[in-house]
Amino acid sequence: MDTGAVVDWFGEHARDLPWRRPGFSAWGTVVSEFMLQQTPVARVVPILEVWLARWPTPADLAAASPAEVLRAWGRLGYPRRALALHACATRIAEQHGNEVPEDVAALLALPGIGDYTARAIAVFAHGSRHPVVDTNVRRVLARAVAGAAAAGAPNARHDLPAMAALLPDDLVAQRAFNAAVMELGAIVCTARAPRCGECPLAATCAWRAAGYPPAEGPPARRQARFEGSDRQRRGLVLAELRASDVPVPEGELAAVVPDATVRERVLMGLAADGLAERDEGGWRLPAG
Repeated sequence: MDTGAVVDWFGEHARDLPWRRPGFSAWGTVVSEFMLQQTPVARVVPILEVWLARWPTPADLAAASPAEVLRAWGRLGYPRRALALHACATRIAEQHGNEVPEDVAALLALPGIGDYTARAIAVFAHGSRHPVVDTNVRRVLARAVAGAAAAGAPNARHDLPAMAALLPDDLVAQRAFNAAVMELGAIVCTARAPRCGECPLAATCAWRAAGYPPAEGPPARRQARFEGSDRQRRGLVLAELRASDVPVPEGELAAVVPDATVRERVLMGLAADGLAERDEGGWRLPAG
């Protein structure tokens, strides 16, 4: 792979995103990585900017109540991420002097941070040299290097060395390359409609050279339907709880989840996840 061509392309075509701007804080990178998990960039940016203006350091967020955090999270989805981020902020404030650690092992010890997120923070916040591999990166590597239409199942023992082998030695260049491959997969080498004519790797792409062979194996599993699911019902209930400063009687929640059996299941699930709690007057966001 022509790493220089990818980095040059990124310098010209990268989207202007807050976490790519000079002076963006390490803590901001942590918050953005939590928010970007399973959520499109366009939904994250406005909430991220408001969030960081309100809680610019881990200690600021740690001092907030879980209810405040869940209200600020709004409709980003998967609200357990908000509570995990709150717990992460608390740990950073109490055990790391309010500074985001640089070491991947230290980052992995924080709540809510897995292997991808730890490496992304180490690279993009601190400039450390590590391969950062997400779905977009895996697809670019599969096509440009291996000549396959799609990457197989995630496999860190294969994916990380494959990306590491391509990283430039220079710390600034490797950071740019990590971001560039990710961006390439997000906006050009997309899953359904790749824009090969705009790709900086078009001349050397193994998949293109092979005549675009189709993906092997069974088709990818379709995501479960959202409409009418418990996930949708949880979101409706949480929206009611976020909108009220006092406990919401269960009778009012029947307006959004009419079936009593289903409503009880949803409420018990939210309580088990720490996202809601029963009060004498009904249900509310966790008080902390």
